[in-house]
Amino acid sequence: MKQIFIVRAQYLITMNKKDEVVENGAVVVEDGRIKDIAEFTEILKKYKDPSIPVYGNSHSALMPGFINTHTHAAMVLFRGIADDLPLKKWLTEHIWPRETKFLSPEFVYDGTLLASLEMLKSGTTTFNDMYFFTESIAEAVKKLGIRAVIGQGVLDFPTASGNGADDYLKKAEEFIEKYRSDELIIPAVAPHAIYTCSKETLLKSKELALKNSVPIHIHLSETFNEVEECIKKHGKRPVKYLDDIGFLEGKITAAHSVWLDDEEIEIMAERGIGVSHCIESNLKLSSGVAPVARMIKKGVKVSMGTDGAASNNNLDLLEEISIAAKVQKGVTADPTVLDVKTCMKMLTVWAAEALGIDSETGSIEIGKKADMILMNLRKPHLQPVYDIYSTIIYSAKASDIEDVFVNGIPVILNGRHQFVDEDEIIDKALWWAERIRNFCHF
Repeated sequence: MKQIFIVRAQYLITMNKKDEVVENGAVVVEDGRIKDIAEFTEILKKYKDPSIPVYGNSHSALMPGFINTHTHAAMVLFRGIADDLPLKKWLTEHIWPRETKFLSPEFVYDGTLLASLEMLKSGTTTFNDMYFFTESIAEAVKKLGIRAVIGQGVLDFPTASGNGADDYLKKAEEFIEKYRSDELIIPAVAPHAIYTCSKETLLKSKELALKNSVPIHIHLSETFNEVEECIKKHGKRPVKYLDDIGFLEGKITAAHSVWLDDEEIEIMAERGIGVSHCIESNLKLSSGVAPVARMIKKGVKVSMGTDGAASNNNLDLLEEISIAAKVQKGVTADPTVLDVKTCMKMLTVWAAEALGIDSETGSIEIGKKADMILMNLRKPHLQPVYDIYSTIIYSAKASDIEDVFVNGIPVILNGRHQFVDEDEIIDKALWWAERIRNFCHF
């Protein structure tokens, strides 16, 4: 039996190639995909069956779900554990010791549940994850009904989840094989960074990804220290190093990309490398401000990532994009950069293109998966509406998003998840917090 429903809105923001906005529009969803798009009155004429459910109303905005292109979801269980520190100290003295102690399939599963719930309730319908125990990530993703690109972390040294590069790569290959045809999960390979992966490991990661036609996810040029060390060790900057060793092939998302010079930006544009801009994490860790306006001008597809909640400290992409736009205007002294329509592309269609999933999601178009969010506009801080893009980027809050659809399924309605006990997930996070709080590394 066919599953069909209608979603209506005052503003239907398609993010298609024409950037069409249908006023008083509606979408028909059938068996998980978008079947029809038109004005609501026209939809009612075509679909007269009164039993067809209708979501939304005349004071809402319907748009593609947001796509978080860089995070470590399970690290939400470390939220607030070590703030106001530089990246190296934060990692080596606080995060890595706690990961050594607590990292396990159960930790990753429970952390991913909490993070996925937070992301769904703030409008994210797809996230690009880099972490360990990928089976646990996948299990949580399926339970919550969110879409995810899941990258097995690859490093040259052992952790609680593996014995070194070859072991991680073997796990990545097994995960790819198991989930290559999954409706919600896109497997990926995630070599951590140039300072944790040798040339051999980087190239093995690339070959595995190319062989299986899956995305690559890597940290790149996050700090000035990383660039200095690369120049000292290899005689060149990180992007040039990766290009010269033949790594920059395939569908790559480079997280952070803060310290790029003009030559590196040109290389990334030529190679079609997507950048995940993580402004809040970069600001909080004093890593710097990425040259986003310059990248976009050169044709680099820039999207938004939150990084993990241990360094952000939330997974709210609306907050992320609003800050990103204002910071770029400030550092460039140009109020026209990162205009509101560009910002919406960074949250949706550009992100989908960077991950190689734009044929399925990232815009509201006939034939695509119904990954959509409904925002309630009848709020004091959202009225009046003169430019719907401006309202969303500069005025809206995560709490304004009330209904979320993923893969054509209404997973969040009136702000509540329809298939899981939210309190149970939060209670388990509190259980982990008590254990982590009592751990003393020093």
